[in-house]
Amino acid sequence: MTDLLYSEVEEELRASVRSLLAARAGFEAVLARVESPEPVDLKLWRALAVDLGVAGLPVAEADGGAGASWRETAVVLEELGRSVAPVPFLGNSVLAVAALLGSGDPVLDAVAAGSRTATLAVPLSARAAGGWTVTADGDRLDGTVTSVVDAGVADVLLVPTAAGLHAVEAADAERVPVVSFDLTRPLTDVTLRGATGRLVSADATAAVDRALTAGAALLASEQLGVAEWCLTTTVEYVKTRRQFARQVGSYQAIKHRLADLWVSVTEARAVARYAADCLATGDPDLPVAAAVAQAFCSPVAVKAAEECVQLHGGIGFTWEHPAHLYLKRARSNAASLGSASAHRAALADLVALPA
Repeated sequence: MTDLLYSEVEEELRASVRSLLAARAGFEAVLARVESPEPVDLKLWRALAVDLGVAGLPVAEADGGAGASWRETAVVLEELGRSVAPVPFLGNSVLAVAALLGSGDPVLDAVAAGSRTATLAVPLSARAAGGWTVTADGDRLDGTVTSVVDAGVADVLLVPTAAGLHAVEAADAERVPVVSFDLTRPLTDVTLRGATGRLVSADATAAVDRALTAGAALLASEQLGVAEWCLTTTVEYVKTRRQFARQVGSYQAIKHRLADLWVSVTEARAVARYAADCLATGDPDLPVAAAVAQAFCSPVAVKAAEECVQLHGGIGFTWEHPAHLYLKRARSNAASLGSASAHRAALADLVALPA
């Protein structure tokens, strides 16, 4: 039986990441950052990637990484979900690293060490590989990929084509920011016009599918972090907020809603942990675990964020309260790497449910 409890190392990593985020990515700092011309906090990213060494947790030490596993990566994502910090962890340390693992390409060393930032040039909504919009003529690439996560701050773009997966210097691409629903996770349209691409892998489909499956499995941990913050913050608020001479939390209807949410968040933790463990151990149940994780954790995060906004009353609807950032992250994540309904349909195929 797999042990899904957090190890001592994972708890120590959580404490370090949480301490850094508390000091550098409080709500006021995040809100000020996303309202600025540079919404991604690159100084915070350097502190995470280089000083704490979380850029390449599942990468072997010989390849410049930390020699840990995807379970530790999931813990970092939980904490990033709790803070909605605007850093390129998903694109760089999940999608790009997963696509590069086993390739032997030197860009993996730089990405894992935090000296360079990369992302996978596919739409953030993609659930499976295929339908490439970039063509290759030798080492020259042409085409446009829309809504690429973290492409605006990436040094390297991993671009899939029918000929394989190519590494392209981001400076050689035309990058146009997209107006994103979640201001803490900017998206970018990427256009290549004869850009030089170095072949990283001849099988782009396998690399992209590996990255998207890893992304779906681990995004559940970020969704868990979002839901946990919303639940904890709301419980604390209703304990202190008084209405009609009573604590809001003393009303039975409020108690029941929060109790139901607590149960859902607890279940989501088990689901997310199992998906991360399957990814870390190479369990053949990973496709099922990833589909279950997104089908379950995505709606839980959205529900938790909606309850957070509503149960905070009038203040929960204001720009000055952080609840809207978590609702936007939850809603954005619900459309990322495949919707919950798409994953339920995929799950039905995986377990051979009759049509």
